[in-house]
Amino acid sequence: MRNSSLSGGRQRHVGIRKAGGLLLFYFLWLAGARPAQAGDSTTRPPLLRGVGIDQNLNQQVPLDLPFQDEAGRSVKLGDYFGKKAVVLSLVYFSCPMLCTTAENGLLESLKDLKFDVGKEFEVLTVSFDPADKPPVANAKKSLYAGLYGRPGADKGWHFLTGNETAIRRLTEAVGFHYDYDPKTRQFAHATGIVVLTPEGKISRYFYGIHYPSGDLRLALVESSHNKIGSPVDQVLLFCCQYDPAVGKYGLIISRIFQLAGAITVVSLGTFMLVMFRHDRQARA
Repeated sequence: MRNSSLSGGRQRHVGIRKAGGLLLFYFLWLAGARPAQAGDSTTRPPLLRGVGIDQNLNQQVPLDLPFQDEAGRSVKLGDYFGKKAVVLSLVYFSCPMLCTTAENGLLESLKDLKFDVGKEFEVLTVSFDPADKPPVANAKKSLYAGLYGRPGADKGWHFLTGNETAIRRLTEAVGFHYDYDPKTRQFAHATGIVVLTPEGKISRYFYGIHYPSGDLRLALVESSHNKIGSPVDQVLLFCCQYDPAVGKYGLIISRIFQLAGAITVVSLGTFMLVMFRHDRQARA
């Protein structure tokens, strides 16, 4: 009986530790890792208040915009439209944070698709940083086309750079709003991709850094037939460097974590009290 009681006590102790770990993970996620919603712009730090991705469905993107491809050739945006649906990804190549994660997410989603880049659809990765030039675009293309690994990827996945005017016209057309922080010399922006019809009209938005292959496939099929999708929930992930130790935003984050920690302690205390009472009743 004593061994049974000790075994039961150990199991309850392990259960408490596991529950505590799960509760701590949940509250940390709730407090610090939940993506910001599009409607809470007033609670964002000043740098992010004008940042986001609006859903300009059925909006025509200007196809006459001049860019440079990864080889340094002068091209028009319309050169990549006319026959296939197009996936547009807006990043900047020197981004030290979320852009690479977002582009990696796009790569994984494309690899999960049975459709082939260059065959059933085109991909445009366009830098919104005018300082980016063709050599770095070419390096990015070599990397991602190589990782994608399917024949024809080098002819279907294009990496473009351009001047400030062309970039602004394109980003405004697709509802992509960003800001530049001269202190950190980095851009604050949200992440996502846009699916466009062969005519260059916006058909569907995907937010975040991971795009389910089934949804993406459906969006490509619909957009290839010039169909316009429906608005989707906006769950924004922001790429922005800030110092959490100073400033109003840092204070808000600090207080959220303090509150989450207090809730965690209270929850664990209540759980442990219930378990101990149950243990005493079982022994009695």
